[in-house]
Amino acid sequence: MGQDLISEGQSVDNYIGGEWSKIDGTHQQDIVNTATGETIAQVNSSSPETIDDTVATARQAFDDWRQLSVEERIQPVFRLKALLEEHQEPMAEVLVKEHGKTKKEAMGEIRRGIENVEVACGIPTMMQAGHLPNAAPNIDETAVRKPLGVFTAVTAFNFPAMIPLWFLPYAVATGNTFILKPSEKTPLTARYLFELIDEAGFPDGVVNLVNGGAETVTAMLEHDDIEGISFVGSTPVARHIYETAAAHGKRVQAQGGAKNHIIVSDSANLEFAVDQTVSSAFANSGQRCLANPSAVVHDDIYEEFADRLTEAVAEYTVAPGLDEGAQMGPLISDDHRETILDYIETGVEEGATLLYDGRDADVPEGGTFLAPTLFGDVTPEMTIGSEEIFGPVLSLLQASDFGDAIDIVNESRFGNAASLFTERGREAKRFRHEVEAGNLAVNAGTAAPMAFFHFGGWKDSFFGDLHAQDDDAIRFYTDEAVYIERWPEA
Repeated sequence: MGQDLISEGQSVDNYIGGEWSKIDGTHQQDIVNTATGETIAQVNSSSPETIDDTVATARQAFDDWRQLSVEERIQPVFRLKALLEEHQEPMAEVLVKEHGKTKKEAMGEIRRGIENVEVACGIPTMMQAGHLPNAAPNIDETAVRKPLGVFTAVTAFNFPAMIPLWFLPYAVATGNTFILKPSEKTPLTARYLFELIDEAGFPDGVVNLVNGGAETVTAMLEHDDIEGISFVGSTPVARHIYETAAAHGKRVQAQGGAKNHIIVSDSANLEFAVDQTVSSAFANSGQRCLANPSAVVHDDIYEEFADRLTEAVAEYTVAPGLDEGAQMGPLISDDHRETILDYIETGVEEGATLLYDGRDADVPEGGTFLAPTLFGDVTPEMTIGSEEIFGPVLSLLQASDFGDAIDIVNESRFGNAASLFTERGREAKRFRHEVEAGNLAVNAGTAAPMAFFHFGGWKDSFFGDLHAQDDDAIRFYTDEAVYIERWPEA
């Protein structure tokens, strides 16, 4: 299956009403193997008319799907989980070829997606609300969760397997129907996912796939029969999605950008902290909202930490993602690589110390490769100290004490995640209570919640009220009705 999805010159199709269909739009984009620069497929943009037809199909399917027992609804979700397990490796290879991350990273991404499917299989328990006999004389009251209709998700290029599974299994298991619009940069992984969805046996129209760009998304945001939308991407687009969808009466969960920090206490195990910092900053080539591209280090250990980190960065292996031993693959595109290079030049111009220059490192030819770059003496006011770079650039900042470090973290307009390396419990407690971010980790490089906890960004990293995963997902995809029953003569 996987090889069929990346035949040279192939056009990516939509999946609507249980059938694959050609895309009627005219705007075509090449899908490129980022390690070689070779075009492996093309994708068109679906027209507003296609969105109308897809929503109508999903809305019609909703009427029957919502009436099925919850036990019946989760059976294809169970089958999808098994199919994802079976196809994890070939699906990862497709993901690597269109995205560029290493195979190990792709396998890990799919595993995190599978965890969400597993949690969604527990909907019969999770969807239960409350019941109170004799809430008033001769009156029983029950809270009942009900599905709402058609939901959609617009997902990012950086995790094309995992992010759709933050939303899709919860939406359909709770009784809604669903439309996925994947990134036009990485549509082949979504195509593979929907081959498995087709095999899992969902009724026609319950789960649908449409490809496209801005015009396609706008048609979804403004469509009267779509109840809610989920989004993952940059902060400016997340804010636009939130404002536009909310103005059209939709539920919205829009996850935006990040500028996450690691705090390194003077009590930290430096060898461990260095290893975790490098992994956090450069995994997925730095193209992830949970990366920690800024390390705030206590003055007393700054020089030693910087020296150790420089050695580790210099040894990082940049190679095609399917190569054995690759630690970091290429960036998503030439345009994005140029953006990262501009940030590096800006960092130099603003006076940061270039401890390791990834521009001068040897990297494979033919792809969009860029080796890790490390800056020292960065301040929060600098562009590289405040803006999301979304690439393999790590900045070191100095803090005079632990309170100063927390102030530096909280100065950021973003609040997605933060990590702390310490051996002191009092610092961990203070970090937990004072840092203004939704995902926190102590002595772990990446604050990635398991699927049975919600994924929660704060400040400019999230727009909406209910986050992805777990109970927040259940509440996002359902509304609660209160049923009052009275039998005066009972």
